[in-house]
Amino acid sequence: MTRLRRDGGTTGVDSGGAARREMRLSWVLTVLSICLSALVTATGAEGKRKLQIGVKKRVDHCPIKSRKGDVLHMHYTGKLEDGTEFDSSLPQNQPFVFSLGTGQVIKGWDQGLLGMCEGEKRKLVIPSELGYGERGAPPKIPGGATLVFEVELLKIERRSEL
Repeated sequence: MTRLRRDGGTTGVDSGGAARREMRLSWVLTVLSICLSALVTATGAEGKRKLQIGVKKRVDHCPIKSRKGDVLHMHYTGKLEDGTEFDSSLPQNQPFVFSLGTGQVIKGWDQGLLGMCEGEKRKLVIPSELGYGERGAPPKIPGGATLVFEVELLKIERRSEL
């Protein structure tokens, strides 16, 4: 058995306890390193957060899914992370119409609305890098804001292929 002396040394021959503590510490440090690595990977190399896409309502029959170049007719409500609403198409009952994947909307929409079906509803959590960035869109959207959108795809207009 190893005993600690007042001067910091040990008595006895068995140093198994110290070796076990050192192995435990090594194990804890390894686990912490793995967790930190996973966190960095999840947020991106530069600390960027990723786009989150949640399907709130699926549709049974989906003959076409949205793709780049389609004209989409959408209803949406946009909020900040704290729940403050900054825009919505619902009060005017006027859908927002735009061409997907052509830069007419923020990157989070161009990415988050791909593969949608008419009638489908999604929730998009868009990091600032895919929204309005560090500048924001004053006065309603501050710089660096994460945006939360509830969207519904009402209609897809597919341009005929040449």
